[in-house]
Formats: sequence, C-alpha cells, structure tokens
Amino acid sequence: MRQITLFPILLFIGLFLVLPGALSLAIARQLTSGVIESGLTPAVIGHFASDTVSFFHGLIGLCLIAVITFATTFLVTVLTIFHIFLRVVPLPVGDIAPRSKDEFVWKVYSLVSLFYFRPFLHADLLPTPVTRLAYIVLGAKVGEGSYFAGAIDDPQFVRVGVGSFTGTRSLLVPHVMEGSRLAHFPIIIGDRVTVGAGSIVLPGVTIGDDAIVGALSVVSKGTVIGQGEIWAGNPARFIRKRDEVEISRSFVRPSLKAGADCGRMN
Repeated sequence: MRQITLFPILLFIGLFLVLPGALSLAIARQLTSGVIESGLTPAVIGHFASDTVSFFHGLIGLCLIAVITFATTFLVTVLTIFHIFLRVVPLPVGDIAPRSKDEFVWKVYSLVSLFYFRPFLHADLLPTPVTRLAYIVLGAKVGEGSYFAGAIDDPQFVRVGVGSFTGTRSLLVPHVMEGSRLAHFPIIIGDRVTVGAGSIVLPGVTIGDDAIVGALSVVSKGTVIGQGEIWAGNPARFIRKRDEVEISRSFVRPSLKAGADCGRMN
C-alpha cells in the first residue's frame, strides 16, 4: 500500500487549507466591515432597537453573514484550485509507478478527496439531485436524467449515459489498490442502466444500454455487460437477456402509461 509522505501533506495544507482559509477570511472581513461602515451595526440589524435582546439578535445576524461568506468562499476556492490542479497535472488512466510524478499527484488528490468530498458524498448527507450535481462538478460525465443514490470514487473516471440510476449504498470504484499496485481504469455506464442497491462496480467495467445489475452484486474488474443483459451475484454473472418488450415497458413514461390505463377502463 502506498504511503502519503510529508511533501504532499505540506502542499495540501498550503494549497487547500491555508490559501482558501486566508482568502475566505479576508473576504468575510471585508464584507462585515462594509456592513458596519454602511450603518448596519448590530443594533440597526436588530430592528433599530437599543434593547439588549435586539442587539444580540443583530450581532448573531452579523456573525451569520460572516460565517456564510467564509464557508461559501472557502468551498468555491477549494473547488477552483482542485480543478486547476487536476487540469495542470491530471491523474492518468492505467498504472501509477511508485515514486513518480503521478504518484505525487495521486497523494495530494487523495488528501483533498478524504478531507472534503468523501465525508459528505459517502455519508448520504446530500439529496440525490445535489449529489448528481456534486459528481458533475468533480468531473463525472453524466447524461440527462441520471442520478446516484450511492457513491462514486474518483468521479473523473466515470461516464454515465442518459436515464441511468445507481441504488442506495451502491459504489462505483474506478481505482485499483492491491498491495503496492495503484491504478485507475474508467467505468462506463450506458443509457437507462440500473445498478441495484448495495452493488459494487469495480474498475474497467463497461455496462451496456438497458442493462440491470442486481442488488448486492459485485461486478469484477474489466467486466463487459452487454446491452439489455441482467447480471447479479458476487461475483456478478450473466442471468439472462431482456427482450425488447420488457425493455420498452420498463421505460414508458408514467403519464403515458396512466393515460393508456384510463383508456382501457373507459
């Protein structure tokens, strides 16, 4: 297993802690100073009253402005630096050699992911639509109408088509960490694919359009699941192929289906 050494830690602290923190603090200070200088003192914010309760209400409001400004600026700065960092020195597809430049980049990248992204995205703290947006921001290629109720490691190595869905507690893992080996291989998911709850999709997997991966399955590295196929198990194995009628029924829009049902009733 690769060890994260001192220099990547120092770079992480400088680029992703000190720099965003200093910039965010400066902007928050500037904003609150501007609020006070404009006459919006805590007493004025507290409904222009001079009593103690209103004064402290105003003070709390001023503190909230500072905290929200700091947090927003910090997040935007971290994401901006992260994107620039990976644009300048992107992680490669394939194996990463020990003591190489790519390994150094991976160490810094891993620290950023562990500190900022994984605690939120792996803990089901965000609504599914927000999770989708977060993974797009972090580099995943996501088609229209595709959502993730599970988690994705290394989103920049994941490509998902239109109308696909991953179930609760599912996990897409594009990286290999086996002993001293470290590598990344893309995961490609087609259109209208369902990955069942609790399933794990490992590096280098390709899943064709209209395929289904059953719940609690483990799709082994490099597996190719064909169009319309159903796979399940640990390791996942081919179960059967869906016919065109089954596929078409699965994706009839609810409004059209409801209208057809009403027509038959009449």
